[in-house]
Amino acid sequence: MPRQADFLPTLQTLVQCYQAFESFSAAHIRELGLTPPQFDVVATLGNTSGMTATELVEKTLITKGTLTGVVDRLVDRGWVERIAHESDGRCQIVRLTQAGEALFARVFPAHLAHLAACFDGVPAAGHARWQTALRTLEQAFRKAAA
Repeated sequence: MPRQADFLPTLQTLVQCYQAFESFSAAHIRELGLTPPQFDVVATLGNTSGMTATELVEKTLITKGTLTGVVDRLVDRGWVERIAHESDGRCQIVRLTQAGEALFARVFPAHLAHLAACFDGVPAAGHARWQTALRTLEQAFRKAAA
């Protein structure tokens, strides 16, 4: 078993990186007129025909308990709608409305451009190293959870 002194700096760096990313990302999302959870739902539903709440929970960073309120607010703003599931009457599909599609087309590329500024000048090899390191760490957590 590794000593705490060996892995605690890695955990601290991981958390600090995520916090810096979240702060940078969330500030821009708010400038776009959305909350981060609202953006998460709109971005996840973009370019799809919609999905169930269960699928949204699996594909976003939003818990099931929070998702209902986020979707309700997006429905109130006319950006998403709930429709009956074709084959399962027990659930509904959440999908973007026309206004939601227009919102997605406006905010998603704008936010990607905002995030891209952080990666200016990083060579492909740098991205490959980061991706390898992050996937290795992800696999370690998944293995430990199994």
